[in-house]
Amino acid sequence: MDGALIKPLRAGKPTEARPAELDPSEFLAAAVRADQPRPSRAEAEGAVYTLLSYIGENPHREGLLDTPRRVVEAFDELYQGYHQCPAEVLDRTFGETAGYDDFVLVRDIAFTSQCEHHMMPFYGRAHIAYTPVERVVGLSKLARLTDIFARRLQTQEHLTAQIAAAIDEILKPRGVAVLVEAEHTCMSVRGVAKHGAMTFTSRYTGMFRDNPAEQARFLSMVRGT
Repeated sequence: MDGALIKPLRAGKPTEARPAELDPSEFLAAAVRADQPRPSRAEAEGAVYTLLSYIGENPHREGLLDTPRRVVEAFDELYQGYHQCPAEVLDRTFGETAGYDDFVLVRDIAFTSQCEHHMMPFYGRAHIAYTPVERVVGLSKLARLTDIFARRLQTQEHLTAQIAAAIDEILKPRGVAVLVEAEHTCMSVRGVAKHGAMTFTSRYTGMFRDNPAEQARFLSMVRGT
């Protein structure tokens, strides 16, 4: 490396890094509007029929006769998050907290989602904390919020950011911390085929973003140390 010239990636003054803000329209309402054009169920089943033919199968053989119907029914379940509204899930809060002013953590929220690049599952656990201002939301609502966003085509990075942004926008807490860990079948059963490789993503807002000690305490509680 003697004599090598290392150039800065970008010219100009360094700026303080801040996460890009998400458009609230992305997560405050259901993703599918009532007036949004959609193919019919018969057309969706026909698309599955075409894919079966594409891979070299015979869609008319006994074992596959009902597969197009079953696949579309599975899609209705796997992608139901498009028809659910995150704002409605977090709408009801409770004020009887006896002055509680520390953060609330729900960890090990199991989820399964679908990679938007290959439409293959990724699955793992989400850990969510927020510091309430006077009012708290039901603990199960954080799990339901996770499922709403997970049951859509996703990247793990976007899933993490959406969960944090929805809590931050709707509950207006002093801070939000989200840590997501997941295994992606698009890299464990195809491609590089590295089974067991885990991906970690995190997003912090407010006091968690600005106070490293609060981040450390959050991570310590997530790890059980």
